[in-house]
Amino acid sequence: MRKRHDLSVVANRTSKIAPGDVLVMSTLRNERVRLDYFLSYYRNLGVNHFLIVDNDSDDGSREFLAEQDDVSLWTTKAGYKRARFGVDWLNWLAREYAHDHWTLTVDPDEFFVFPFSDTRSIKALTDWLDTTSVRSFGTLLLDMYPKGPLDAQPYRPGQDPFEIACWFDSGNYVIEKNPYYRNLWVQGGPRMRVFFANDPKRAPALNKIPLVKWDRTYVYVSSTHTLLPRGLNLVYDEWGGEKASGVLLHAKFLDTFAHKAEEELERRQHYAGSHEYKAYAHKLADDPDLWCKWSEKYINWRQLEILGLMSKGNWA
Repeated sequence: MRKRHDLSVVANRTSKIAPGDVLVMSTLRNERVRLDYFLSYYRNLGVNHFLIVDNDSDDGSREFLAEQDDVSLWTTKAGYKRARFGVDWLNWLAREYAHDHWTLTVDPDEFFVFPFSDTRSIKALTDWLDTTSVRSFGTLLLDMYPKGPLDAQPYRPGQDPFEIACWFDSGNYVIEKNPYYRNLWVQGGPRMRVFFANDPKRAPALNKIPLVKWDRTYVYVSSTHTLLPRGLNLVYDEWGGEKASGVLLHAKFLDTFAHKAEEELERRQHYAGSHEYKAYAHKLADDPDLWCKWSEKYINWRQLEILGLMSKGNWA
């Protein structure tokens, strides 16, 4: 509640939000190169409005977003870390503007894929979730990467990042249940395999619950990994069946990654003393190739379901 005072409004267009609209929430800094495709992707998916916090960008992100008719924008110079890595800001915006709306909380490099997303809008998914009285929808964060050096192919504004980063790890994921919050903690993929090979327990978490039918009493506790009330974290089935789930395709590993990692390491605004970015900086000095002989080339959501990385459950 106190962190709402960090935010200054740039463009508040929330009066345009209609009942039943699907919303996207995001916090970002210096992501101008990604924003054209990010907005286009989610508009095409059926998102109606964006609630975005700009954390003191100086690359034109704020100015670009302020011009978008379906974006409500706030800005802040306050510390990302002090706001629990942006969670406090988004919790406040969700409380104010997202009540009773299906709301997708994603970073600008995360792209939501769900069962039938090639033929059905996100509204079709949320309508089905409403009919089954489900209020939260889980995903795996799937790290995508190119074949060869990360900086071999330049990423252009507006380009589909998966024209470059089209490979992923189909296996090597480990799952552990959090006994207190009841969510699943998933680690693995190329970040554990390459950047945290010597300390896999410290690899980033890949479990996310980004899509929620929001209520003003809900809060994210740790990024989109964990929610309160705890029942919202039960996005899996413990009794032998499968709940529907999706994937966030993670376009982190482009030629922009080295500069971004250097900037974030210098800012020291990330979790656990920025240990993740220290690991990136250390390994990037070796110009790593994340591709290996077990890498899979991305085709579509059906491929991900066959591999067991997502499920359509009983949605037909």
